[in-house]
Amino acid sequence: MKAPPVPSRAAGWRCGERPRPRVAEVQLQQVSMAEHLKAVPVEAAPMKAEPGPMAKEDPNVRGSKDRGLKKWEETEPQAKRLKNNEEDEEHSKKLPKRKIVLLMAYSGKGYHGMQRNLGSSQFKTIEDDLVSALVQSGCIPENHGEDMKKMSFQRCARTDKGVSAAGQIVSLKVWLIDNILEKINSHLPSHIRILGLKRVTGSFNSKNRCDARTYFYMLPTFAFAHKDHDIQDERYRLSPETLEKVNQLLAGYKGTHNFHNFTSQKGPKEPSARRYIMEMHCEAPFMREGMEFAVIKIKGQSFMMHQIRKMIGLVIAVLKGYVPESVMERSWGEEKVDIPKAPGLGLVLERVHFEQYNRRFGNDGLHEPLDWVEEEEKMTVFKEQYIYPTIIKTEMEEHSMTNWLNTLPNHDFDAGSQEAKADDGNTKAPASLKGSDGGGDH
Repeated sequence: MKAPPVPSRAAGWRCGERPRPRVAEVQLQQVSMAEHLKAVPVEAAPMKAEPGPMAKEDPNVRGSKDRGLKKWEETEPQAKRLKNNEEDEEHSKKLPKRKIVLLMAYSGKGYHGMQRNLGSSQFKTIEDDLVSALVQSGCIPENHGEDMKKMSFQRCARTDKGVSAAGQIVSLKVWLIDNILEKINSHLPSHIRILGLKRVTGSFNSKNRCDARTYFYMLPTFAFAHKDHDIQDERYRLSPETLEKVNQLLAGYKGTHNFHNFTSQKGPKEPSARRYIMEMHCEAPFMREGMEFAVIKIKGQSFMMHQIRKMIGLVIAVLKGYVPESVMERSWGEEKVDIPKAPGLGLVLERVHFEQYNRRFGNDGLHEPLDWVEEEEKMTVFKEQYIYPTIIKTEMEEHSMTNWLNTLPNHDFDAGSQEAKADDGNTKAPASLKGSDGGGDH
């Protein structure tokens, strides 16, 4: 039979291409392959691959065994790592990531406030320990700990150095893993606890949604003793008459006032210096470790840096006889007044309030009200175990209130004093290292 002519480029194929077979040739190839498959017996596939030696190397190829073993040793761990990473990513994708709030309690002694200071490892904060626990427990990926904006993290109040909290609230997005509270707490020190967790709306922001904040200030009652008439140490006992006078002065803060003299952050004409105080009073005294203490409670919409401590410091100065009561009215004017700042030791963030949020979403059937009624007992137990003992022990050992009271004669409560200048100078410090009583405009 005469061979068919080889097709040229003009016949429809380009140089370098293999000519396509004709239909008859394709059919002939298919028949031949079918006959070949019938002729070759098919072995049954094994049910399970048994572990055993590697595939036999070609004995004619020198060193093939060594190269095969080396190749297996190099690729096997890499394959495992890739598989594990894929499994971790797949596991993370399956977990629901939701906006929540955490109810926190902590003793602030030894910490430079609540807010994390990235790049300043020498200033340890509460959030440093919290973020580390969130990463270790598997609630957030590690890169979220490095950039907290990725998890929409927001604290309700940025408490100052040494300030404690029984009811701090933070909002963030996490993976809702099983036993989440137990796992987070297992990576936290005992003086920092997560007491509760609740789901919130996706746009919830603990700072912006907060209607008010309640603090209390625990102090030895001899701070109210008049400098000329009373005992000036732990033997002092607060009389009903003096307690009434304390509450009369504290009540003067209620309402809206210009508190520019109670912080170093605001000028007298700045609108944001005006703050609304809802409640402020001193509770009945009580005994602890042979010393009499009292608790001042204050509720306000928001507080500036050092505002609460200066409000209490001025009342103490009036009660001790260093300055007339009229200075309180004068401090709300535009004139600069030098106001002493009480120690931070006794200041505690007790709770935060979300009344408008609760009215709108608390009973919608999807979200719980943020009132923490069921966690009240836990908060009380934490205060009794960690906050009160720390304040009492530190006061008895370090005498922080006594030492501060000894500085009151140095104040002239007018512009140009040393502390007024020092406070103005403090504005040059990085805001992230300052902290505040109520969170720096929180």
